[in-house]
Amino acid sequence: MVRRLLPGSAKSDVVCRALLFVMRAALNRLYTASGIAAAVCLASICVLMLAQAIAREAGILIRGADDISAWLCAATAFLALGHTFRKGELIRVGLWIERLGAAGRRRMEIVTLLLATLCTGYMTWAIVRFVLESWKFNEVAQGLIKIPIWIPQLALALGIVILLIAVLDELVTVLRGCKPSYQLAEEARRQSGDFSEML
Repeated sequence: MVRRLLPGSAKSDVVCRALLFVMRAALNRLYTASGIAAAVCLASICVLMLAQAIAREAGILIRGADDISAWLCAATAFLALGHTFRKGELIRVGLWIERLGAAGRRRMEIVTLLLATLCTGYMTWAIVRFVLESWKFNEVAQGLIKIPIWIPQLALALGIVILLIAVLDELVTVLRGCKPSYQLAEEARRQSGDFSEML
């Protein structure tokens, strides 16, 4: 309120709104890019498995295909976390929270998002530390492909960092009095007649 009375405050409001718009666009691009990267990793597993099956029929062995598939599988799971969280696709038990009124639901969303921030923050710290230790000690993959193990582990660290950003993003959204994006996505699906998440 005081800020609006200060000279030049209208200009600072415009700058703040512009920065929020730019930040929102950047975060949405980050979540979309992580979802696309996860989809590419998943498609790569399919291509690799098909190539391995065809090569086997031709008597050719693709060395390290199992190692690459395992790394791609882990990358798929972790890179998809932030995107699926924002789209309301992660498993959430909403039976109790949906029965609360708007004010009660908002309070519970804040509590659950604070807990999610703590848990995700701890996971981020542990995974990033794990990857840094792999890099520090020059650990090498144990399979047929001898590469530094921190290279495929980077996808895990990147995915969990993006999930932490997404959880913090939703927490700030709820604290500002808005509905979280996963709730908006669920409502949009229900309005379009898509009740697949309830099956």
